[in-house]
Amino acid sequence: MSPLILLVIVTGLLRLLMASLMGLGIDETYMVAVSHHLELSYFDHPPVAWWLTHAAMWITGSDAPVIVRLPFILLFAVSTWLMAKITTAVFHDKQAGFWAALLMNLSPVYTLTSGGWVLPDGPLDCALLGFLWFSLCATGLIPDRHRWGSWLGAGLCAGLAMLSKYNGALVLIGLPLFLATVPGARVWLRRPQPWIAGLLAVLLFAPVVIWNQQHHWASFAFQGDRAGGLRFQPFAPFGVWAGEALFVLPWIWVPLILVWLRALQRGPAAPKSWLLALFAATPVLLFAVVSLWSSRHILYHWSAPGTLMLFPLLGAEVARRLQAGAPRLRRVIVGTAAFVLIALALVGSQMRFNWLSAAFGPGILGKGTDVAGGVDWNDLRPQLAARGLLKTPGLVIAVTRWNDAGKVDYALGGQFPVTVLAEDTREYGIVAPANRFLGRPMLLLTPDTHQADIAARFAPLFDTLTTQPPLTLRFAGYPFMTLSVLAGTGFHGLPPGDVK
Repeated sequence: MSPLILLVIVTGLLRLLMASLMGLGIDETYMVAVSHHLELSYFDHPPVAWWLTHAAMWITGSDAPVIVRLPFILLFAVSTWLMAKITTAVFHDKQAGFWAALLMNLSPVYTLTSGGWVLPDGPLDCALLGFLWFSLCATGLIPDRHRWGSWLGAGLCAGLAMLSKYNGALVLIGLPLFLATVPGARVWLRRPQPWIAGLLAVLLFAPVVIWNQQHHWASFAFQGDRAGGLRFQPFAPFGVWAGEALFVLPWIWVPLILVWLRALQRGPAAPKSWLLALFAATPVLLFAVVSLWSSRHILYHWSAPGTLMLFPLLGAEVARRLQAGAPRLRRVIVGTAAFVLIALALVGSQMRFNWLSAAFGPGILGKGTDVAGGVDWNDLRPQLAARGLLKTPGLVIAVTRWNDAGKVDYALGGQFPVTVLAEDTREYGIVAPANRFLGRPMLLLTPDTHQADIAARFAPLFDTLTTQPPLTLRFAGYPFMTLSVLAGTGFHGLPPGDVK
């Protein structure tokens, strides 16, 4: 068995194990709950990840964590194979391909976020690697006799990338930049293939445009607003880069940036490395630049599609150094693998057995927290049912934050409509807007334990609003969150200013 196949199998099995041990994170639960509603697109992101989740639940009849994560685990296995295939073809070195694939699997932002969680990043990374492969073939950097097929493959993967996550478009920019800056490649700008490939990508993206047109361009506005702000923060890019390095692992991120800078320095004279550098450039630079003025929080994984394009360069560099004799480098790689495996074992066992609370008491997790969001609220429904609170005809469940909506919706198995009584409703403002439930009884659940304040705030929205005894959620036998519970009748609707 080849080392690459062994890598794919072992890492896939490890992800399946982690998927069965860990509950769904906040974003995962939200996506799973909302994926019951099949739409052309969605408020937060384009639809591919939601469609995959919907398909997994429809085929199996289950929304268990390991089931809904399975499509993403399989896609990352394909991504691992593609990374090795691309690197091997570019540098004519199977060892370089293996090291590129291994290092990608050792980087937390890829092996976790993209590799096994219900998030758009997994489909995006797989589509982008497919786009990179077909771009290399279409431009002749990798020998290929089927140029039309390669250009159509590039267009197909570009469309799938845009259907996965908006920031995928930042990587796609690299191909026209390459065609414009490499003299031997400019001939393609006068031929129909790249233009037809671009048209194919646009056509595949059409569901997102249609959905946005039907919903007042809500998703485009939401994502575009993240670049808003009018303040000058000269040191913000360093914070962004530090966060990105932490997510990738600093001793992997720094070499990635160094090989990227070297490829930029070589320029079009080394077209293969130049193409990889251009594919990475916009995502790597853009979010750091935006942080100079943006008042919004820049999430560190947004640039990950860019650094993904640099692993072939790093794999080739690692292979070259190991062939020259670099025992320290080999020890670093082995140490990184051990570090990642130990970290996964600690996190996985904690999320399954909650040994931190057993060893140090429940306070170690922080009062009122959701344990980093990785705990399912499995005992919510039994407790509500035991109190008889779910028997009210026409009952609607209300929460005060969108990130609680997914947790509640998932815990209740989608059996009750869940709505958000807040300005930021995300997809719940589309599939279950509060004002759709005028006159209906509501059960209001919130982690805020100041029940008197909650009752005073929301009482004007109901004919009656009565407080119920708080509800304590438990994680592996230990309390980790207390919910306030209020029962309302005759919902009046949200005031116009609160309707998203």
